[in-house]
Amino acid sequence: MCGIAGEMRFDGQPVTAERMAAMTSQLQHRGPDGEGHWLGATAGFGHSRLAIIDVAGSAQPMASRDGRYVVTFNGEIFNYRSLRRELDYPFATDGDTEVLLALFDSAGPAGVQRLRGQFAYAIYDTFTGELHLFRDRLGILPLYYTVDDDRLLFASEIKALLAVVPNAAVDVDSLHDYLGRRSVLAPYTLFDGIRKLLPGHRLLVRPGGAVEVHQYWSVPNESVTTPIEPGEAIDRVEEALTESVRDALVADVPVGAYLSGGLDSSLIVALATSVNSGAQMRTYSAGFSDPRFDELPWARRVSQLLHTEHHEVTIGPSEFIDLWRPLTWHRDAPMSEPADVAVHKLAVLAGQDVKVVLSGEGSDELFAGYPKYRMATTADVVGMLPSRIRGPVLTRLDRALPAALGRLTIPVRAMAATSREQRLRTWFAPFTDTERQALLGPPRRHAEEWFGPGRGDAVRRMLYADTQGWLPDNLLERGDRMSMSASVELRPPFLDARVVELAFGLPSAVKLRRGTTKWVVKEVARRHLPTEIVDRRKVGFAVPLDAWFRDGLRDMAWDMLTSTNSYVGEIMAKSAIQDLLSSHDSGRRNEHIRLWTLLGLEVWHELFFRSAPTGA
Repeated sequence: MCGIAGEMRFDGQPVTAERMAAMTSQLQHRGPDGEGHWLGATAGFGHSRLAIIDVAGSAQPMASRDGRYVVTFNGEIFNYRSLRRELDYPFATDGDTEVLLALFDSAGPAGVQRLRGQFAYAIYDTFTGELHLFRDRLGILPLYYTVDDDRLLFASEIKALLAVVPNAAVDVDSLHDYLGRRSVLAPYTLFDGIRKLLPGHRLLVRPGGAVEVHQYWSVPNESVTTPIEPGEAIDRVEEALTESVRDALVADVPVGAYLSGGLDSSLIVALATSVNSGAQMRTYSAGFSDPRFDELPWARRVSQLLHTEHHEVTIGPSEFIDLWRPLTWHRDAPMSEPADVAVHKLAVLAGQDVKVVLSGEGSDELFAGYPKYRMATTADVVGMLPSRIRGPVLTRLDRALPAALGRLTIPVRAMAATSREQRLRTWFAPFTDTERQALLGPPRRHAEEWFGPGRGDAVRRMLYADTQGWLPDNLLERGDRMSMSASVELRPPFLDARVVELAFGLPSAVKLRRGTTKWVVKEVARRHLPTEIVDRRKVGFAVPLDAWFRDGLRDMAWDMLTSTNSYVGEIMAKSAIQDLLSSHDSGRRNEHIRLWTLLGLEVWHELFFRSAPTGA
């Protein structure tokens, strides 16, 4: 992957080399292998390259052979070889970047629908003066922009925009969203006026400044009525995932894989080994000193079974303290997930050997892997009770739950929500809607999903909501930034559009079957892995924050959230913050997710608004 940036002027002023250099200087971690700029009469592009395909060629920005189109591209087009054979174009390189130019020359903006891969790219038409921006279907790769009367700026990361946009401000309205999601739903960000291009969308900018956003792909949202035999479902998922893994191995540099020892990463490594005719894969795992969350023994077991070249890293609370600021800089946002640190450390470890890593990201959101999917139907039934009765009863129950039963607070809070849509948002929410209003006051702008409600049964609706919001705006954003912080490209084979379309065409009964989550994926895995790996309890990328906030991170939490210059203390009720800290300290409640959410916001604000942000 790479870093891209650009500017288009509407006021007749020139785009300067200094401004392009200022933007790309903030993206060097995304592309340490080369830097390039292109300046036109009213537009300019910048590019920082991480060379994966056609390493010796394909420098960017790149112009078409006739000079009409110019492209700056972040990502990989996995079917570029077949497209090259189909397109009548005088190719001068051996890579995938020039395919974007050839495809645009042949099919215009509609050509994006023929691409398989993960991408964010811009094409400028020097004849018409139009700028086209594209983002991949699932939002694996990022693309941000800001526009005013004089210009439009875009970049892979917000920090590149901040390099040339003075007086950045907090988007106060998005704070409600952040406290409810641990991230901000696209198209908004925590920076006022800076937007995310939506997944599966393209943006057209006309010379006069008119901006049009068009959707070219969406997650399927029709109710599934056609039955399928379980055996056929298993075969189809295995075939689609195998082809996706085969595509994800396309590279002219070494490829490795993250391996937690859990179902998804283990299956990806098994399929990659099979596709590569048994060639040895390099695998990378992270562990913690707390035995409750340490999966290293399981990762070693899978590595031995699949004969991988295995590498490990262990993480403790000191890494969280040391890395919080630099990783917040990479994230351009609060570190919404404690696992951000672990993913970064994994990327640093992998970066010593490879430039590309495969991951199991996305499987849970497609095939119902989280425990909450078991409760989807129950939540709908409970939700039929009047909210004036249901809400107060469940709120009292939530407050009465002891720390030992802390995991139950998630479904209890969700089922207390006032509507079905709010309930879907609240499953991963650190703070409920009522709590957010108590902390921040009523929102001035109510969050509106751009994707609309899901259709079908309760499980399918929950999956649809998660793939549209939680996945791209939290997990994929985390995966991109933390891997690129070490100049490593992350590829999630589960999120190939063909796998996604298949998953949403399958009935929920083959995903959640007799209480077994992710049933069809587990049955695929049985063909490649032993039962002890397939059926072991899901742990996920968990971090022992509950204990760390009572020990190694305790003093930091109190100092940052209760000091006189605390941003969180300034905009929220200090008494509520102190109550959270005291409740967790005493062991009465397990409030580590809420504390993490508030600390992340505090570090982000201090870094971007109270000091001069610097890279890691």
